[in-house]
Amino acid sequence: MQLDLNLLTALDALLEEGSVAGAAARLHVTAPAMSRSLGRIRRSTGDEILVRTGRTMTPTPYAIAVRQQVHELLHQVHGVLAPSRELDLATLERTFTLRWHDSLVALSGPELLASVREQAPGVRLRFVAESGIDTPELRRGEVDLEANANGPSAPDIRTESVGETRLVVVVRHDHPLTRVKAVTAQRYAAAEHVTVSRRGNLSNALDDALARLGLTRRVVATAPTEAAALEFARGSDLLVSVPEATTRSAVADLGLAVLPLPLELPSAPIYLSWHQRYDTDQAHAWLRGLARAALTVHEVS
Repeated sequence: MQLDLNLLTALDALLEEGSVAGAAARLHVTAPAMSRSLGRIRRSTGDEILVRTGRTMTPTPYAIAVRQQVHELLHQVHGVLAPSRELDLATLERTFTLRWHDSLVALSGPELLASVREQAPGVRLRFVAESGIDTPELRRGEVDLEANANGPSAPDIRTESVGETRLVVVVRHDHPLTRVKAVTAQRYAAAEHVTVSRRGNLSNALDDALARLGLTRRVVATAPTEAAALEFARGSDLLVSVPEATTRSAVADLGLAVLPLPLELPSAPIYLSWHQRYDTDQAHAWLRGLARAALTVHEVS
């Protein structure tokens, strides 16, 4: 059976008004149009709904039995098709799943959580680790919000640039390069390196930049997270090249030294991504705003 929600509206009006004329006036339609709707309702239900008794119309036992149910169903339909745009943060209870780069979690996660807890104490944040392969969790609705260096990937994924940060070289505090007048591209290439790659890649855009200068570097290890790579650099002469903003606090805590990168490279972007299904979700839009603020405040251009 093909359902027509207009019939549900007409049935509710007929049962409330008890007449075709009253229902027509209530819905701002003509009496003949309402009579036709009543005829369709009768054919669909197999019941007369309203029967004439003298000069008035009386609901049938079936109509009386379903009157409240029809009214409640119509109310539910209105709730689905015309949801409230009011967002009550004080009573909001929801769990958001966020897949952020590990360094962004450490850098901006605490600020985001503090803002969420202050405004909506019933909301929980579930940070999950990035995968080593491309995964469709955003499309499947398993991840609500991503934050990393990945740019636009598909038409149905919304991606917003929330900042950028330049790359720097991080070494142990007494590394030989801390004592030279300037870290040149040649000195940089001559050192041994550890790279950061959740996929285990031993080369990246830095190697392309060096190749354009006729230089190559030796990468002796790759680590899945910046935190792990910094630990490698902390106890050896290895160099690790990472975004300055995401490692600033960790570098200070570990007693590492930061040197300028002697290569011409564009700043590393920071993107916020979500699926288009959440474009008009008021709670999601609220969270995006807080995430944007938390990530942007640490931007280094």
